Amino acid sequence: MKKFLTVIAIWGLFSTMSAMAEVQKIAVVDVNKIVSSSSAVKSMKKVQQAKQKELEAFIQTAKADVKKQKTVKEQKESVLRYENQLTQKRAENIKEYAESIKEADKIITEQISKKASEMGYTLVLPKSAVLYGGDDITDTIIKYIK
Repeated sequence: MKKFLTVIAIWGLFSTMSAMAEVQKIAVVDVNKIVSSSSAVKSMKKVQQAKQKELEAFIQTAKADVKKQKTVKEQKESVLRYENQLTQKRAENIKEYAESIKEADKIITEQISKKASEMGYTLVLPKSAVLYGGDDITDTIIKYIK
């Protein structure tokens, strides 16, 4: 009796899997290509470049101010003050960058999901994780997210 139930369970599992395989419509996407084409990521890069220029300007201002100090003690105090400010600014930039990456990832994932669903796909996988099969919808997604 146990053998019969085991055979029935295995048969049920295989028939369910084959039915699922027939229903599944699988797509693959080149995630790196999509990310590099995303307007959200391009915008994020521009913001980061601007912040980097701000930091460079701050460093130049700090160097000039330190040189203006008359005593070694005043110079050391200025250096410490500017180092603390620079550390704080960098930490803020890193935090903002992490948040913007998270938001861009969310936007891109939602856009891929929405477009793939509209196209009738039930599963989307990164192209790099698939050896064979699946419809490559990368270019369609890129056109959609622009």
